[in-house]
Amino acid sequence: MVGADTAWIIVATALVLFMTLPGLALFYGGLVRARNVLSVFMQCYAIACLMSVLWLAFGYSIAFGDGGALWGGLGKMFLIGIDADTLAGTIPEVLFFAFQMTFAIITPALIVGCFVERISFGFVLLFSGIWMLLVYAPVVHWIWGGGMMADGGIFGEIGVRDFAGGIVVHETAGLAALVIAVMLGARKDRSKPPHNPGLVFIGAAMLWVGWFGFNGGSQLAADGGAAMALTVTHISAATASLTWALWERIKYGKSSLVGIVTGTIAGLASITPASGFVGPIEALIIGAVAGVLCQEAVNLIRNRFGIDDTLDVFAVHGVGGIFGTIMIAVFGQGTWVAQLGGLAVVGVFTVVMTVAIALVCKAIVGMRVHEEAETSGLDLTLHGERAYDITS
Repeated sequence: MVGADTAWIIVATALVLFMTLPGLALFYGGLVRARNVLSVFMQCYAIACLMSVLWLAFGYSIAFGDGGALWGGLGKMFLIGIDADTLAGTIPEVLFFAFQMTFAIITPALIVGCFVERISFGFVLLFSGIWMLLVYAPVVHWIWGGGMMADGGIFGEIGVRDFAGGIVVHETAGLAALVIAVMLGARKDRSKPPHNPGLVFIGAAMLWVGWFGFNGGSQLAADGGAAMALTVTHISAATASLTWALWERIKYGKSSLVGIVTGTIAGLASITPASGFVGPIEALIIGAVAGVLCQEAVNLIRNRFGIDDTLDVFAVHGVGGIFGTIMIAVFGQGTWVAQLGGLAVVGVFTVVMTVAIALVCKAIVGMRVHEEAETSGLDLTLHGERAYDITS
């Protein structure tokens, strides 16, 4: 099965990169105003490039090196000692590196949704790079790299169960987004709707397809486990889409396109940590709840707390990832101590480190653009380009 495993993870790697470029970029780009769409594309693209280089230089070693309980060390910097014949399980380690690199790309890219339309480009790059190395990579090591939260670690024989990133990806990105949104403050004008729901739909559809690589690929084998992970991923996404649309119709009298595809993302985020541990019935339950839960979280963050997490990163990804992680314990596939303990430790670490990194980056390059740039749009003021001939 070595050849089959390698072939599948090559495909899965491409699928996960496809989630960010162009999936997430289009999803986020359609949700902002026309004068800011290129800035979102630029942020997602530049993050993908920068994270790739940093993952090679330090990130992979910190996450998957042999350093100990807290971090992996620097023994695998620049893939030192790894060649095409070096194996990680049944696949080449260089392929495992590449697969995990696509996760290191999309996680900070998810945070983009919290600060669109008002953030400086220098801050985006500096913050994303430092955050990936000092927050994301250590958390990867703790849970996936044999660190302190793995089996036999601080939570006992059965460690934290997180199949494809409910804690590692979605909780960390969601909490970081919430922190940055609070620190940055709201946009001057929050009234404009998404400028292009069609782009939102296309991006969401690409994310749905790419998620098969995200969750199915996390099995790291071409076997029944990968097939089940793919299947439950689809079921949860479909169910959450329907419950989001239904709940939206009950509350507001209409079901929107942006709403139903946001429900898809909520279902995908929620099934991610559980996708290797549950079957179709459990996936149906997770998706059904996620469509309502994440929609109510959006309303809570936006309207009750007044936080301008512009594209609902915490409400959809953070809440979805946390919910799915807890459901692993609900269905008896992990311990309550490990699941809740893992969420708590990673949550506190993420919030504290995100605040510290953001303050340092703000002092170095600034954080928010000037009011004139925000009013004129970031496309023209920061990048000298415009997506459309008309403005809105």
